[in-house]
Amino acid sequence: MSIAFWCVLVAAFLPFPYTLAAKASRRYDNANPREYLQGLQGWRQRAHWVQLNSFEAFPAFAAAVIVNHLVLGANARADVLALAWVACRLLYGACYLADLAALRSTLWMVASACVVALFVSAA
Repeated sequence: MSIAFWCVLVAAFLPFPYTLAAKASRRYDNANPREYLQGLQGWRQRAHWVQLNSFEAFPAFAAAVIVNHLVLGANARADVLALAWVACRLLYGACYLADLAALRSTLWMVASACVVALFVSAA
């Protein structure tokens, strides 16, 4: 299996540490998780938001890796772009938790550019 495909597996599980961070509280009510999450503030709220954004970012990334692989087969460019996407998303999450909005947005754009580049390189 290619490095890019391994990155898809990693990406599928990226939201869950943020989910755990948002919910790791004595006040968390598993019977009403959405109500609990709506009332969060501070870094726990940001952890919830990065969780949501991670779920949103995953489908385009996975599709880009799969399309690239279907057209070109396993290739070094896809591996590098997929690794860069994962690195950007990890840093994105850290910046979100640290409330570094400008850097977070820059990392989001770089990760999005990696997705575009995966598609374009397969064209």
